[in-house]
Amino acid sequence: MHDMSFALTDDQKALKAAVAELCKQYAPAYWQELDAKREYPDALVNDLTKAGYLAVLIPQEYGGAGLGIMEGALILEEINRSGGNAGACHAQKYIMGTVLRHGSEQQKNMYLPKIASGELRLQAFGVTEPNAGSDTTKLQTTALRKGDKYVVNGQKMFISRVLQSDLMLLLARTTSVDQVKKKTDGLSVFLIDIRHLKGKGLEVRPLKMMMNHSTNALFFDNMEIPADSLIGQEGKGFSYILDLPGRRAMVHREGGGLLDPARDLRQAHRHQPGGAVPHRQGAHGHRGRRSHAHQGGQDVRRGYPLRARGEHGQVPRLRGGHRGRQRLHRLPRRLRLRGGVRH
Repeated sequence: MHDMSFALTDDQKALKAAVAELCKQYAPAYWQELDAKREYPDALVNDLTKAGYLAVLIPQEYGGAGLGIMEGALILEEINRSGGNAGACHAQKYIMGTVLRHGSEQQKNMYLPKIASGELRLQAFGVTEPNAGSDTTKLQTTALRKGDKYVVNGQKMFISRVLQSDLMLLLARTTSVDQVKKKTDGLSVFLIDIRHLKGKGLEVRPLKMMMNHSTNALFFDNMEIPADSLIGQEGKGFSYILDLPGRRAMVHREGGGLLDPARDLRQAHRHQPGGAVPHRQGAHGHRGRRSHAHQGGQDVRRGYPLRARGEHGQVPRLRGGHRGRQRLHRLPRRLRLRGGVRH
């Protein structure tokens, strides 16, 4: 019978404590300075790499720790919980899984030990395109075989950490969509060394986004890559990128790491001079108005008078009233309840 316990083991607790101790060196002022300069946290990522935390999922025979998805997720969670940004380094944990599961033995021996040691950094994942929307099968970047090379042409958008990576995992179409039986066929994955390609068929244009996330637009103009950059079988790349081990589990746990610092920050600011946060920002206001500025007792966007708040800043729920009745009548008859009786 499988063990269904969700309690952390002693080793997992020790791992979390060690990551937290490392991250203490990077106080909020460090992250604030990076955000102001829009720079990448190289110092933290280098320290995490030297400690082996970015290689926990790589098997021991390739220089990693050979641990599981849970340990990888705990590391990302603890980076965020300590006030850092795990998004700066999380991609390497699941991108390397494509090489591990579908790469040749030669590719594994060539890249995985160097990724584990930090000699090579794999943080870039080139999939998203401006004209494909959320349908990956419609991507237009092509990689056509010519002798012992592939020639890549096209464009990628919102590809993060390209300027901070040595390697990039690239998804491109090797067979035209009108020549395949299924639209998911004809896509291939390549692991390419981009250090010497920038300016030689690869143009990287940094994008200034709301978040400091080192995001870029990529342009490929007859970029030549070795044929042995291909991961697995040509045309099977779509299934390979869906087979990223533990990606969702790790990203979900990573997001969970933000909850504790967010709660602590809220508590710290709740009773600052000038009143509690709800009175100054509308954090406990009526749903749909939480993000709107309040001036002079009015909802600025709509001009509605704000309703009286309770003793602890809560807004009383709507009970009756013209707008409440309007919303009620919009519901299907089978869902209408008044005074506990279906109408």
